[in-house]
Amino acid sequence: MNTLTKLSASLIGHLKPDRVKERSLAVLELPPPRLFSSPLMGLLARRRSAREFATTSLPLELLSDLLWAAFGINREQTGGRTAPSALNAQEIDVYAALAGGLYIFDAEGQRLHRVAEVDVRRVTGYQDFLDEAPLDLIYVADMAHTRKVPIREQEIYAAASAGAIAQNVNLFCASAGLATVVRGWFDREALARALKLGPHESVLLTQTVGYPAGS
Repeated sequence: MNTLTKLSASLIGHLKPDRVKERSLAVLELPPPRLFSSPLMGLLARRRSAREFATTSLPLELLSDLLWAAFGINREQTGGRTAPSALNAQEIDVYAALAGGLYIFDAEGQRLHRVAEVDVRRVTGYQDFLDEAPLDLIYVADMAHTRKVPIREQEIYAAASAGAIAQNVNLFCASAGLATVVRGWFDREALARALKLGPHESVLLTQTVGYPAGS
């Protein structure tokens, strides 16, 4: 399909057909999903959000695996990541809020750099369980990486990338027996100040991770 054809096809979006109020009688029956036909299907079957956490800290080995799964480098030759990024902008920075301080994930060195010697976990949201969970991941969009993209597209691309990273964490937690929940209810301005973000940076999501309560 050439550019002219694509532009013509885009006019379809401007049409305003009557909405179908009843479901079609032409139904394609699907077989039941084979939930455990592959490791991935098994993880998806176990994926869920949790809001009760044990206070136990995560071992460094487990934390390293978790961060690599989230947005680590899986192609050394190109620097490609475990989560997709439009235009390979890699505009998402992953911060880790721990009891011992606030860190930013360095995927190239597979390490955490401390950026503040303060516990900001309670600033990452309003929920009570934040006082118990050992780790909060904070996904920050750095629009300096996408300056040539229109602002609206910048926001969409960044949100899509953050969502993919969060789902990577969901699947890792399902595989490792960890509890997790993605959160959007927090004071973005207060958290941005705690992270000392610049005007071109914004917090998109946070994600709490820990062992299940009672484990």
